[in-house]
Amino acid sequence: MSSPQVPQPSSEPRVREPERRDESLGELLSTAMGDLQKLFRQEVNLAKAELREEGVKAGKAAGMLAGAAVAGLLFLVLASFALVYALANVMDAGWAALIVAALWAIAAAVLAVLGRNRMREVSPKPEQTVETLKEDAQWAKHPTR
Repeated sequence: MSSPQVPQPSSEPRVREPERRDESLGELLSTAMGDLQKLFRQEVNLAKAELREEGVKAGKAAGMLAGAAVAGLLFLVLASFALVYALANVMDAGWAALIVAALWAIAAAVLAVLGRNRMREVSPKPEQTVETLKEDAQWAKHPTR
């Protein structure tokens, strides 16, 4: 006689179906509002995290740029004095200093225009958060799709 086969336990966990019960309209609205509040909080937290991350990167970059600016300024001051002294060998020192100052005025004007144009390209808007908010709005309009 053969022994009956004993079913072996499955290695996969069983998924329990959620219990279905009839919910009133008020309960459904309450659940939906709770979900929307949770979603809104998550979006706000995402925006904060994204802005914080970008702020840290910008802070580090600003520190490096500040150090470079100080070193560059010292170089430019000393190079300007050297140029004034070199020009003073061929002309009056007053005119030499005026020529160097005019060169710096031109450089300042060019850099100001270029910097203003680049600043217009900066976008402080958190792109990922805006994209997920658009997706959430689409889902809210059509939650069954």
